[in-house]
Amino acid sequence: MAFTLDIGEKAIDFKLKATDGNVYQLSDFDNHKYLVIFFTCNHCPYVIGSDEVTRETANKFESKDVKFVAINSNSPNTYEDDDFDHMVQRMKEHQFPWLYLHDETQDIALKYGALRTPHFYVFNENRALVYTGRAIDSPRDTAKMTENDLDRALTELTSGKEISVKKTNPIGCNVKWEGKDKHWMPAEACDLV
Repeated sequence: MAFTLDIGEKAIDFKLKATDGNVYQLSDFDNHKYLVIFFTCNHCPYVIGSDEVTRETANKFESKDVKFVAINSNSPNTYEDDDFDHMVQRMKEHQFPWLYLHDETQDIALKYGALRTPHFYVFNENRALVYTGRAIDSPRDTAKMTENDLDRALTELTSGKEISVKKTNPIGCNVKWEGKDKHWMPAEACDLV
């Protein structure tokens, strides 16, 4: 089996605490037709650089019943800024239009096969994966952006079209795994395309 969830595979359940103090699981989003789950964090320059484009995309597709859910799986022992308190602070400061969940054990990052921050997973109405990878081609400096793969995938999905590009390689920092060097990635983790 591939490290990262593959196209057509179903969304994996979770039970994670959010910065709003509530605990969420996959079924809590059943009232939304489409679901975008993305792995992110507090400190990564690729996340910080592209968060406003992600916000625009989330706001654009909200009326088309697309729900965005962010998950931070990074070990705070690698980057202190990635701890839960900093997550709460970041959401308070930026008021992002998504829930921000904490994967403290890193189990969900492993089950989904999150490679980098950010890494996006788009699920259809049956919660089957239809797109995975990057949102844009220049997340650290959006002024140089020429492709918005996430926007294209969501436009096609919400229009009932086939997704033209189902996989791209996420661009960003690797997930910070507990007890490992900050640049370490699981041996089976590899490029998606």
